[in-house]
Amino acid sequence: MQLTIRHTTHYTYDAPVDYGLQQVRLRPLETSQQNILNWGLDVEGGKIETSYTDHNGNHVDLLSVTGGSTSIAITAHGSVETIDTAGILTRGPGAAAPWYYLSQTPLTAPGDSIKALAGVVREATDRLSALHDLSHAILKATPYLIGETYAATTAEEALNGHGGVCQDHAQIFVSAARAAGIPARYVSGYLMMNDRVEQDASHAWAEALVDGLGWIGFDVSNGISPDMRYVRLAVGLDYRQAAPISGLRLSNANETMVVSLHVEQ
Repeated sequence: MQLTIRHTTHYTYDAPVDYGLQQVRLRPLETSQQNILNWGLDVEGGKIETSYTDHNGNHVDLLSVTGGSTSIAITAHGSVETIDTAGILTRGPGAAAPWYYLSQTPLTAPGDSIKALAGVVREATDRLSALHDLSHAILKATPYLIGETYAATTAEEALNGHGGVCQDHAQIFVSAARAAGIPARYVSGYLMMNDRVEQDASHAWAEALVDGLGWIGFDVSNGISPDMRYVRLAVGLDYRQAAPISGLRLSNANETMVVSLHVEQ
């Protein structure tokens, strides 16, 4: 399947910004699940200072905000050929060793609730089936619900709350899988919803390493493994390491962000 994507993030400020830097992970890389046909990154109100590969194997562009600007717009666009591998990633960009993805972070540190989920996976003889059961259990315990969590919500907090979004589901999954001794990582990317071209937001899911198969994707929010409608951007231990855009600025200005995302076949 060929997917065409245009993703614009527009920041506006009510006063000039003296200095700002943005880490941008918006360039998909070649894997066994996707071939990049063409891709570009446009910046208005700033410029690309340098590009590098981080320790997770992600392509990162470091952007600076033009001094005195009151807005910056970052647009990623291109076409990607996707391949349905039943959620199995056998080839991807260079990344850290599997043992690294057993590491927990402040966002994924397991509490009693996540440890209880992990116990079921740890004791299972069929780990792949147990991981699918884990995905379903997370969605049942934490229904998809907007407005209940925010960027700094931990996996344990989200599991014990009233609901969460894809970010929360992915972080709960990786936390529980690691607690069960299975390397797991957070994935950011895009999902083409079948009933629309304009998407609500970028997407997130999880991957776990299963012996004999490779990295297996689990989209907890939708109860499936990634198929041809998915495009991966970045991976990490948690949301912060794989966030499409993160950064800092020196200014007393208030910030407003508007995101426009189109994904179509």
